Amino acid sequence: MNAMAAMRQYQVVNTQAQAVDASPHRLIQMLMEGGLTRIAQARGAMERNQTALKGELIGKAIGIVGGLRDGLDLQQGGELASNLDSLYQYMTSRLLEANVKNEAVALDEVSGLLREVKAGWDSISQ
Repeated sequence: MNAMAAMRQYQVVNTQAQAVDASPHRLIQMLMEGGLTRIAQARGAMERNQTALKGELIGKAIGIVGGLRDGLDLQQGGELASNLDSLYQYMTSRLLEANVKNEAVALDEVSGLLREVKAGWDSISQ
């Protein structure tokens, strides 16, 4: 196993171990962090004209945003949950557009929106 493969495996195991011990609040933070990381990686792949990698990373970011959306309780969350649902839906459509049209600006927009939601989430005390 080469050094890069070993590092990736360590990161997977380390992330899984953190997720097992994490509170629901921390799990959402981890999802948001993962989404931001994938978007940044996709932007880098876009700049390097690595089309397949860009698509894969944007697909992962879409999956993460979908996971955040699926975690919403629309019955109990009221207007806030409904607004987040609409925002996550918008983020997904912008990520798809970024992939199809190769638009870094759309990735930046979603990254900014997700950072803003994460800042609000981070300010909530457990």
